[in-house]
Amino acid sequence: MFHNPLPFIEPTGIAGLLVLNPRVYTDERGYFFESYNRRLLEKHGLFYDFVQDNQAFSKYGVVRGLHYQLEPFEQAKLVRVTQGLVFDVAVDLRGGSPTFGKWFGILLSDQNKKQLLIPRGFAHGYSVLSPTAEFVYKCDNYYSQKHEAGIVFNDPLLNINWQLPEKDMLVSEKDRMLAFFTDARYNFSFSG
Repeated sequence: MFHNPLPFIEPTGIAGLLVLNPRVYTDERGYFFESYNRRLLEKHGLFYDFVQDNQAFSKYGVVRGLHYQLEPFEQAKLVRVTQGLVFDVAVDLRGGSPTFGKWFGILLSDQNKKQLLIPRGFAHGYSVLSPTAEFVYKCDNYYSQKHEAGIVFNDPLLNINWQLPEKDMLVSEKDRMLAFFTDARYNFSFSG
């Protein structure tokens, strides 16, 4: 029995940033779905060569981000949650983009099985809303410590609502020291 009436791809209002809804087949035994199918993405004009998978486990209140890598090690990501519930956020940092500096947030969970396809040129972060969460994602470029960059999670200009009380937020010292949006380094261009 098929149980996902949503279209496979949902636009977000930001060019290239897409919500993916895999077809989930359920019966009395459980469920099955393809979490990644390169041919299906290419059929929709989405050409990515993912080269690295990452996984993170976090407890309630953890806020990670906002992270990105500078060119030539910028990364597109395909993100999802395999256990728990997170609020996932992507910020458009592409110079010349009509949505430059705008952010999009979505609830990702093991229940809704939604995924967010984040193109190159975005900062990314998430907050954990369940007791624990496992977050997995594909990247189309390798990690490079030398090219790491980020924006502080509580930047007043972005004003992201992380869906958590401030007293519950657990943020690493490294992430607390990230730049404000107006001071951040980025070198991305919008290609339309």
